[in-house]
Parts: sequence; structure tokens; C-alpha cells
Amino acid sequence: MRYKKLVKTICGAGLVLSFGIFGQYMVSTSTTMGTETELAGMSYVLDQYCTLQTGASQTDPEAIVAFSDTPANSNGGMTTTVSGTAVTGDAPQVTALPTATATPKPKSEYANVGISIAADYVNIRKKPSTDAEIIGKLYRGSAATIIKNAGDWVYIKSGSVSGYIMKDYLAIGYSAEKLIDDFGTKWATVTTETLKVREEKNTNCTVLTLIPEDESYEVVREESEWVKIRVDGDTTGYVSKDYVKISVQFKKAVSIEQEREEARRKAAAAAAAEQAAREEQQRKAAQSNSQSNSQSNSSGHKSSSNHQNSSGGHKSSSKKGNSDKSSNGGGGKSGSSDSGSSNGSGGSAGSSGGSSNGGGGSTLGSGDGSSIASYGLKFVGNPYVYGGTSLTHGTDCSGFTQSVFRKFGISLPRTSREQSRVGKKIKVSSARAGDLIFYASGGRVNHVALCIGGGRVVHASNPRTGITTSSMYYRTPYCARRILG
Repeated sequence: MRYKKLVKTICGAGLVLSFGIFGQYMVSTSTTMGTETELAGMSYVLDQYCTLQTGASQTDPEAIVAFSDTPANSNGGMTTTVSGTAVTGDAPQVTALPTATATPKPKSEYANVGISIAADYVNIRKKPSTDAEIIGKLYRGSAATIIKNAGDWVYIKSGSVSGYIMKDYLAIGYSAEKLIDDFGTKWATVTTETLKVREEKNTNCTVLTLIPEDESYEVVREESEWVKIRVDGDTTGYVSKDYVKISVQFKKAVSIEQEREEARRKAAAAAAAEQAAREEQQRKAAQSNSQSNSQSNSSGHKSSSNHQNSSGGHKSSSKKGNSDKSSNGGGGKSGSSDSGSSNGSGGSAGSSGGSSNGGGGSTLGSGDGSSIASYGLKFVGNPYVYGGTSLTHGTDCSGFTQSVFRKFGISLPRTSREQSRVGKKIKVSSARAGDLIFYASGGRVNHVALCIGGGRVVHASNPRTGITTSSMYYRTPYCARRILG
């Protein structure tokens, strides 16, 4: 009996010990599994986060992936997500992952604008193929409106040209915006009836001139309340930003036909300028020969008179001398008239002519003002060069009018201020083709333009626009002079 009790006791203790060991093992295993499950969940979440970040960067490097901030749990653990289910208990709190969203970048104002970044120009083709017909050119810095996309090509419209251009040659959207200062020209369009152009950025300074509504002027500098504009030539001043509308303009595409026409125009203008130069040389040569012949005749007449006096024909010579004096008196008057006629056809104004008009100058010639205006219009588009007189290679305002009138044998002084004293003063409102219109700054003439009729002028305006046409009232005229009688 005692032996059986001992065996039962031993067996019971072993069984208890076995259950204890097995239970400890189960607790340990459960703890380990729970820990491993937590770590596996963390690994999964990190993988998901990295995948989201990598995917975002691959689709759009500028995309911003937004994640909401959540507070840590009471145990100090990280907030994680496992299959989108929130888990609570002894493990760190787990919450649902918010949907990753990319914050879109605001659409550029130039999203549908393409600016040529070609070294010189990019061809515009009739179809989206390099084998298609070339119908125009978009020169570097020129802009086009993008109508639609066609793979690697875009269909554009610029100026009078519509066709296809390869995307690689265009800066579009935000890339285009970066090129505004390089290739765009800002213009200020007047939105009030009459606007004062001031010398400085305040209302207490000198008013340089007045400019009318709807006229546009190049912006030299834009500031918070004032805009510095170029009126013409070297005339610049400030206008209030409240009374102008600022816009940006780019050069446009040119068609093949336009390019050919421009080449023909330039060739014709160059030929006209060369012809005018030859005629001027011929006129000077003829004038020089005339002066030489006149001096030679005068010398021969004096020699003949001396010979007659020495031969003893005193009475006869005296009578002849009186006759010559009378003839010379009439001839002198006639000569004066001839000189005036010469001035009318190409000579410089004389002082007597200036006093005869009482208008501060003399009428230099007679002719067709429309022909003079038409000749000046041939050079529209050619460059402005300060101090220049070339109608093809560059001229300033007074060089332009001087060179145009020279073609018709009429000499004008070199500067606009001197030209404003020539001819007959007339009312600006009565100006017609061939008249000169003058503009002043601070009461001093500093610009001249040629009236072409219809209230418009042609002039060498400024370095940006070159020789161009404008309203006669693009700024307040100072005076007008009629050069043709």
C-alpha cells in the first residue's frame, strides 16, 4: 500500500510537472508569435509606405504625397496599419492608412502656349511628319498657341500660320513662363482718355507729354504703382499703373510666302536707297560743275571787260557797263529767284527765305506729299539706330525724315529741333501727307515723324519697333511744318 501511494505520488508530480512545462512552453510560444506578428505587420506597413513614395516619384517627381498626423498610443508605440484594420489591446494602436493623394500643381497660364527654343527656327509642317510640306517657320523666341496634341507633335496657330511642330522644340507651360523676360515684350495700353507721362514716380514732377487712350507703349520697367514706358526715341517716363493694362507679346510665326515677301520688300528698299544715294551724288556733281562753270564764265567776262577798257572804247564800255549793271541788277533778282527755285528742288533754305515766310524757316520745295509718304512707308520694319541715317541699315527719327526728303532733292537739317524751324508752320489738325509732325518733352522738340495722311505718321520710333507707323496723336504733337509749297 505504501509502495502504491509512492508510485501514485510520483506519477502525479510528474504529470503536474509535465503540465507546467507544457504550459510554460505554450505561453512562451504565444508571446513569441504575437511579437512576430507585430513585426510582420510593421514590415508590411513600411513596405507599403515605400511603395507609395516610390510610385509617386516615378509618375510625377513634383507630386506631394500627403499623410495625416495621428497621435501616439498610451503605450508610446507607433501608429501602424495592418490590412486597413485597427487593432487594440496590449499591442501598439493601429489605425487605418489614409488614402495617398497628390496635390496638383496649379495650372500654368501658359499651358497652351509654346515658345520656340530652336537655335534659329523650327519648321511648321502641314502634317505631323518630318516628310510633310513646310508651310512656315517659328523663329527662336516666337510663340504659338497650342490647339491640340498629336503624340510627339502639337498642332499650333501663330500669326497667319497653322500647322504641326515637334514638341521637343517648344517650351510649354511653366517652362514657357521662364522665357518671358528673354523673349517677351511687355506693353502698357492706356485705359483712360488722356494720360500724363511724368519725369519721375510722383504727381508733383514735370509732365513730359500726354498720351491717348488705347495706344500701347513698350514697358521699360514695371513697379508696384508705376510703370516706366518708352514713348519714342529716347523719351521715357512714368505713368500710373491704375490707368494702363499690361500685356506680354511675343513674335509670331511667319509663313513661307510672308518670308519671301519680306525678302522682296527688303531688296526693293535697299535698291531704292541705293538709287537715292546715286541721285544725290549726281545732284552734287551737277551742282559742283554748275558752280565751276559759273566761276569760269565770271572770270572770262571780267577778262573781256578789261580788254575792251584797255582798247580805248571808254564811252562804249561805260555804256556797256551801265547796261551790264542794269542787266546784272535784273539778273541778280532773277538769280535770287533761281536760287529760291533751286532751293525748291533741292537746295538748303536761305536766310532771306526764312524771313520771307515769317514762320521760322523756309518752304524748301514743291511736289507730291503722297509720293514722299509712300517712299517713307517702303522702309517700315527696318531698324532704329540712334545717330543713324541709313533707311535700310538703321536710322533715328530725324535721320529718317532727312533721308526720305533727300530722295526728292530736298535738304533738311540733321536734328529734329533744327527741322522744326524749317518750312511753314501749320495747324496739326490740317496736316497732310508729306508734312512733318514734331513732338516735345519739357517744351523741347525731341522727335519728328512724317505724316502719311489719315491722321497717321511713319517714323523711326525706337530700338524695339524700328521704323513703324502710328497714330499722329500717339503722343501730344508739339507742332507741324509744311515743307512742300
